[in-house]
Amino acid sequence: MPDPHIRPVIDSDLTALIWAFGQADFFFDRFSRQSRGRGALLIALRGGAVVGNVYLWWEPAEEAELRERLPGVPVLTHLEVRSDQRNRGIGTALLAEGERILRQRGHHRVALGVGLANADAQRLYSRLAYVEWDYPPVRTAEETFQIFVKALGCERDEEECRPRCGSPDQG
Repeated sequence: MPDPHIRPVIDSDLTALIWAFGQADFFFDRFSRQSRGRGALLIALRGGAVVGNVYLWWEPAEEAELRERLPGVPVLTHLEVRSDQRNRGIGTALLAEGERILRQRGHHRVALGVGLANADAQRLYSRLAYVEWDYPPVRTAEETFQIFVKALGCERDEEECRPRCGSPDQG
């Protein structure tokens, strides 16, 4: 099966995106934010069909804990893959493209939140070198999330992964 094609959402994608995932208010809001330069809504397409999406949030985080402990660190939010397309590399490809865009914008770290009961997503993020942060989970109006953070731009050096660029809090 071919790799998914991943790109920013354009206006004509919204109908198919909403048909695939529902959540019209969410997608209209994120597309509006993208249009104002506040983030990027990425879509994954396979064979012309919408199979996934993720939003790159580069505004200050909504959650006070993230703004305080990870100032200036962008957040990957709302990673979603159609249930009939899971375990086919789509989530991994969406994350890789999001990370590439963030590195290109000069970011050295990225954060994301995952529901405490979502063990499959937690395994995916751990496998992709995201690590749980050292603070309690973050509670939002809808759910409680465990926060994972990743250093972007790692180089493999034998058994270690070292960031090529220092994190903002490392000077």
